[in-house]
Amino acid sequence: MYRGRRLRILVTGACGMLGTLVCHALRDKHHVVPTDVVEGCEKLDITDTGAVFDVVNRVRPEMVIHCAAMTDVDGCEREPDKAFLINAVGTWNLACACASIDCAIAYVSTDYVFDGEKGEAYTEFDSPNPMSAYGASKLAGENAVREICPKHYIVRTSWLFAPHGKNFALTMLRASEKNKRLTVVADQFGSPTYAKDLAEFLAGLAGSPLHGVYHFTNAGICSWYEFAKKILETAGRTETEVVPIKTEEWPTPTQRPKYSVLKHYRMELLGRDSARPWEDAVVEFISAWTTAKQ
Repeated sequence: MYRGRRLRILVTGACGMLGTLVCHALRDKHHVVPTDVVEGCEKLDITDTGAVFDVVNRVRPEMVIHCAAMTDVDGCEREPDKAFLINAVGTWNLACACASIDCAIAYVSTDYVFDGEKGEAYTEFDSPNPMSAYGASKLAGENAVREICPKHYIVRTSWLFAPHGKNFALTMLRASEKNKRLTVVADQFGSPTYAKDLAEFLAGLAGSPLHGVYHFTNAGICSWYEFAKKILETAGRTETEVVPIKTEEWPTPTQRPKYSVLKHYRMELLGRDSARPWEDAVVEFISAWTTAKQ
């Protein structure tokens, strides 16, 4: 999206589903410093204030892309203190450290900051109203970034999927290997987002003077049921029947928004919205997943 000079960019959660793809999207144009709590990256626990300041002051990044998060929605509901420690306090630590060295920060947020009651797509200018611990903790992270770090990008996304990590698309593919009949919720609607496409969007923000809130998903709207059908059809798993059910037939610890579609209003107004349809992204996803299995 923005083409500027080569930057030193620190990535949190760099060994995770999104973080690995962000590092890949950045590596040819920028100097990347991957960090995570697991082996394989420079060690960084974002909940440790001292460690965050130590790493940021030593690396001296010009931008931080903050992918580290607790994203298990039901896990956040069961352990809200842990969710707020990671998603809110961890983000607060990073925002403070970035502000101290005049470093930009890109924070990945979620459609779950909205309650889904609007009945139409949410824009960047709509007021959040989370209905879960996950959504509330991510909104608290948004507020920390917005209030503390002048150079910030808040990027809300939804329904992330990739050929690695933990996500709905892979869950459907694995479930179809053992089951000939799958029941999937058909009355919750959103926009799937291929993690590779989001990673490229985040990489495109590097050096951009256009700070603020963005929405990014793949184009189009579907239910979880329609998403599952497309995934299995594209993978050739037509022998597995996908049965639509209502939300109340699949009880979970967390109340989920019924309609959390994110409108890319800011990018549309700027004439820069180029997200491809989610169906096209699913085709590439299945190709990558098939290759990875071989």
